[in-house]
Amino acid sequence: MEEMKQILSNKVDKSQIKPGDHIYTWRTAWLYAHHGIYMGDEKVIHFTRSGGQEIGTGTVLDRVLLSSSPSNSDGDPCPKCGDQSKAEGVIASCLDCFLSGDDLYLFKYSVSTAIFLAKARGGTCTLARSDPPDDVIYRAQFLLENGFGGYNIFKNNCEDFAIYCKTGLLVFTTISVGRSGQAASFLAATSAIVSSPLRYLTTSFPGLAVVGCGIYCISRVVADIGMRRDVIKIPVERLVRGSILAEAMEPEACVKKLEVAQVQVERLEEARAVVEEPKVAQDVVATDKGE
Repeated sequence: MEEMKQILSNKVDKSQIKPGDHIYTWRTAWLYAHHGIYMGDEKVIHFTRSGGQEIGTGTVLDRVLLSSSPSNSDGDPCPKCGDQSKAEGVIASCLDCFLSGDDLYLFKYSVSTAIFLAKARGGTCTLARSDPPDDVIYRAQFLLENGFGGYNIFKNNCEDFAIYCKTGLLVFTTISVGRSGQAASFLAATSAIVSSPLRYLTTSFPGLAVVGCGIYCISRVVADIGMRRDVIKIPVERLVRGSILAEAMEPEACVKKLEVAQVQVERLEEARAVVEEPKVAQDVVATDKGE
């Protein structure tokens, strides 16, 4: 009965959540979910973009979906949070502003593979284990003060932020999606639809549906943060101090750093050549006199 309840819904009451919990709420007719870390005392730390660009696609989709930035239902600034309609980055909001009038859900960790697959919609649970609440709260507070890099719907979104706070895991490859189950589900569905092997495995519509479902499920499991091999556990201080996150999200930054380093090396070589040139000339003169 308990497993059936978990499969049906992650919806909880405010009285059921505890500090360090990963919570989320659905936006715009369940099109996407906004995630955050509950800190206690009605406070939530979450990662967002400013109003109208929270999805981070740079397309009309940004304007179609509502902002993940907290808002008050009556239009007036919240007496606890103030006006956060244009807030972006890692911010702290009261629970009511985070929910923006929508329902509250609890993101589940250490779920079984059966429950993970039964929840066909990504971004609600993971196979990965959560760290202790104190570690989760510490990471969230540290990132509130220091930032979490630039927002990217596929590689660095609000769900990625919450999962990092809960696990400390960072995806170190630049060719795949981040930790987000929502992004992984989208790509898994796309893979199932366009996968060329489908037409070789079956020609009937029911068979196509079964094979497509299988590819979708396998893709979701493989992409889950608890199953991936391209992840490492990074202390939050090192994450911020070493700009690891920025380099992982923006490979162009790595290229620029290499280019700058190469220029510096070339300049050092030129300077050394200038310094050594008189010495070479003296050696030549000395050699000529010796002859």
